[in-house]
Amino acid sequence: MLEALRLTEHEPKLGEFGHAGDDHVVPFEVGPLDVRGRAVQLGPMLDAILSRHDYPEPVAHLLAQACVLTVLLGTSLKFEGKFILQTRTDGPVDMLVADFATPHALRAYARFDAERLAALAADGDVSAGTLLGSGVLALTIDQGVHTQRYQGIVQLDGTSLEEAARIYFRQSEQIPTDLRLGVAKLVMPGGREQWRAGGVLAQFLPQAPERMRRPDLPGGDGDPAGAEARGPDDNAWQELLALLGTVEPTELIDPTVGAERLLYRLFHEHGVRVFGAVEVADRCSCSRQKIHGVLGGFSAEEIRDCTQDGAITVACEFCSTSYAFDPKEFDPQTSGKAS
Repeated sequence: MLEALRLTEHEPKLGEFGHAGDDHVVPFEVGPLDVRGRAVQLGPMLDAILSRHDYPEPVAHLLAQACVLTVLLGTSLKFEGKFILQTRTDGPVDMLVADFATPHALRAYARFDAERLAALAADGDVSAGTLLGSGVLALTIDQGVHTQRYQGIVQLDGTSLEEAARIYFRQSEQIPTDLRLGVAKLVMPGGREQWRAGGVLAQFLPQAPERMRRPDLPGGDGDPAGAEARGPDDNAWQELLALLGTVEPTELIDPTVGAERLLYRLFHEHGVRVFGAVEVADRCSCSRQKIHGVLGGFSAEEIRDCTQDGAITVACEFCSTSYAFDPKEFDPQTSGKAS
C-alpha cells in the first residue's frame, strides 16, 4: 500500500514531461505564434497492430506513418464519427487503410504484392514513393448514417504520405499546416524489438484571416508550386516552419523524449500550453453480428460458394479475428426468413 502511494505521488502532472506517455495524442497551443496542433508517440498499440500481420518492414513502416497521420487528424473530431485514411495506388503496396473511430479506437491494414515488393527490396529501392506508386490518397470524415460524408482526395505520384498531407491541407482545408512524421523499429530493454512512431502537426490559426493569405504568385517563369507550398509570408508562420524543420526523426520516436518534452524543445522560447491527452487504442469494430448481417444479404448461390468443409469462415482483415458460421443460419427455410 505504501509503495502504491509513493508511485502515485510521483506521477507526472498535466504539462510535465512524461505525463501523456505512449499512445496518447497531446493537443497544444503556442499563443505568441497563433499556432495550435497535436503531437503523439505511438508504442505498444502500434506494435500490436503491425506485429499481428507480420508485415515486411517496408510495408510496416508505411502503415505506421498512416497510423500516426490518422490519429493526429482523427483525434481533432469534436463529434461521434470516424476518420478514415485510405490509399489506392498501382505500386507494390496498393492499399493502406487506417480507421479511427471516436473517441479512442484505431485499426489499420495494408495490402501488398509480395513478389513486386521483394524485387524492389533486392534493388534497394523501398522508398515510400516507389512502394505506393501512382494513385490517390482519400481522407474521409464520416459522421454516421444520417449525414453526408466529407472526403478530400490527393493525387499520389511518387509522393510520401507526409507531403500528401501537406497538399491536402493546402488544397482542401486551406489552413497553413506543417507536420513531421517518424517511424522506426527500436530494440527495447530486454532485447525485444518494438515498432514506434511519432508525429507533430501544427496549424497557423491567427484571428485576423488576412494573415493567412498566401503571397502573390511570381510572374514570368517563377515556380508557382513552390510559392504555393511556402504558405503565408507572416513572420509567425515562417518561424513555425523553421522550428519544425529542426525536428530530428529520432526525437519523434524516442520514448525518453515524449510528446511534452519535444514540444518544450520546439517552443519553450514562446511558451507552449498543452491540454488533456487523448488515448488511442488498438480496437477493431468488427463483430460476429455485423458479419452475420453482411452474409444475410448473400444469395443462396453465394452462400454455397462461401462454404468450405461445411462452414463459412470469415477473417477480419484488420484484426485477424476469425468467425465461423453454419450455412444453415442463412437458409430461409431453417432460419425463419421469408423466401
